[in-house]
Amino acid sequence: MKTENKITEQPSHYDHLEQMSVGELLQHINQEDMLVAEAVRKAIPQIQALVEAIEPRMKRGGRLFYVGAGTSGRLGVLDASELPPTFGVTEDRVIGLIAGGDRALRHAVEKAEDFPEKGWQDLQAFHPTADDTVLGIAASGTTPYVIGAVSEARKNGLLTGCITSNPDTPLAAAAEHPIETIVGPEFVTGSSRMKSGTAQKMVLNMISSTLMIRMGRVKGNRMVKMQLTNAKLVDRGTRMIQESLGLSYEEAQERLLEEGSVDKVLKEKD
Repeated sequence: MKTENKITEQPSHYDHLEQMSVGELLQHINQEDMLVAEAVRKAIPQIQALVEAIEPRMKRGGRLFYVGAGTSGRLGVLDASELPPTFGVTEDRVIGLIAGGDRALRHAVEKAEDFPEKGWQDLQAFHPTADDTVLGIAASGTTPYVIGAVSEARKNGLLTGCITSNPDTPLAAAAEHPIETIVGPEFVTGSSRMKSGTAQKMVLNMISSTLMIRMGRVKGNRMVKMQLTNAKLVDRGTRMIQESLGLSYEEAQERLLEEGSVDKVLKEKD
């Protein structure tokens, strides 16, 4: 896909940024960010189709793999890493892979994304099965590492999807369930860490949160299976139990720490 055909590479609607005041820069960035939610809203039918395809696979024990490079890869790793503490799932249910490995989370790894065979090779360490899903994340829709992983996953019978900010990309063609969030040119030309990255984060939140809810990791509107990994979460869990069972704060916290999760305490009530 040639650069001139990529919306993500088209010139910003704003120019002479270096001449703008701080207030002007912030206002214009915010104006552009307002376009992101609408772009994501338009993609909801695509997101829904993917989630509905993933759900039965995950309920059978399948896993969800996020595969990306650069900002896209980091956002996938971020979303995957937040699910165990938030929803109490094990770390092997949703896994984020980034071109260049964990070093690439903090440092640019030269040419890591340029080899299409490397994405599928990285997936092999997890012994993928037909119940697994590979979700490629690439704003451009042309990243070889991501396209290779999605293409090979599909050939091997895995469910595949993608998130991209350009229409009709090679990545979308490779995936069964493409999600296209067309946010338009970036405020800083080509800087897809901005609107495109925001759209990716929103879509990943929607996919993973919906899946976790559908898999019974939420009761009412509360994260009853969250891991008690810090004082804030212990306090949150304590207040959930306090409100549900009518206990004092001290009694609720004692019950929580004895059982290890809000869910287990509330199940005793049921």
